[in-house]
Amino acid sequence: MLLAPNEYIIDGERVSADKYNKIKYEDLRVRVPRGRKSAIQAHAEARSESVNSFINRAIAETMERDSAASAAAEGRIEGGEAGE
Repeated sequence: MLLAPNEYIIDGERVSADKYNKIKYEDLRVRVPRGRKSAIQAHAEARSESVNSFINRAIAETMERDSAASAAAEGRIEGGEAGE
């Protein structure tokens, strides 16, 4: 089955890119101080990635780092190192 560039298949049905995006993704609006947007765009471009990819990567890395820090802190408290 040959698809047009902006067509996708979901549950065996051809759908437009807009419908595909509405089904597969959620929108999240981010507000940044004036002037910060261009710095974010330049940073992403310098690494050959889209702003969306950069923001998703930054969020994923931060969440992973925060989870690791929380786990480490819990391990110290449970292990008896803290407060002895």
